[in-house]
Amino acid sequence: MLAAVGVLLAVAAAVASPIAQDPAYHLFADIRVICGVPRFGDVASNLAFVLVGVAGLWRVSAGRADALFDTPANARVDAVPYRVFFAAVALIGLGSAYYHWAPSTERLFWDRLPMTVAFMAFFAAITADRIDRRIGVIWVLPIAVVLGVASVVYWITTERAGHGDLRPYILIQFGPMLILPLMCWLFRDGRLTDGRYLGATIAVYGLAILAARFDYEIMTLTAGAISGHSVKHLIAAIACAIPLAMLSRRR
Repeated sequence: MLAAVGVLLAVAAAVASPIAQDPAYHLFADIRVICGVPRFGDVASNLAFVLVGVAGLWRVSAGRADALFDTPANARVDAVPYRVFFAAVALIGLGSAYYHWAPSTERLFWDRLPMTVAFMAFFAAITADRIDRRIGVIWVLPIAVVLGVASVVYWITTERAGHGDLRPYILIQFGPMLILPLMCWLFRDGRLTDGRYLGATIAVYGLAILAARFDYEIMTLTAGAISGHSVKHLIAAIACAIPLAMLSRRR
């Protein structure tokens, strides 16, 4: 069933028309310059990703990971996808800040690249826990990360060639959000993962996307204090912190 859903999503993406990057995407509501930082809100709010990523890396680092997982031997394997995930989350903060400093399609590549690694590492972590530890870490993690990186490389390459295509990137971003709930339903005995936390992660991330959709409206509603895209960064960072709370609460 999981394979069938994956194939259907890939086929749907393949038959859809190519999706180019909308140039208007770079026109964000927050254009303030504060302390010499252009688009201050959208740049500064990325600090939340860095903090979550560093905290997660510290918690699953060698020595401390033993307290989160079943045994020290298991921790050496189970912690791998989470280390990749939290490292990617920290890099999201850096890449997104770099992009929002001077938004452009070329800079957007460095924003999206660590995002795909984070999506795929999280997917591999759940696969390792719900289906098979070694398959998830040894096979799914590297293959999924390569596919995620390839989706962004493909997108920027097609943009430079004048016929941009976001379909693979969209598949990488939203495909796991459809497959993971089904995986948790089919494989209900998770050693490390809790379906409630996974559901909360997906729901909070969806809320972050919604906030970005109302970038200008939120900026107006808050009398210019904060934009919807800055709110998106903060909410998405919370979504990235939920897996760490899940591991810590389990202990």
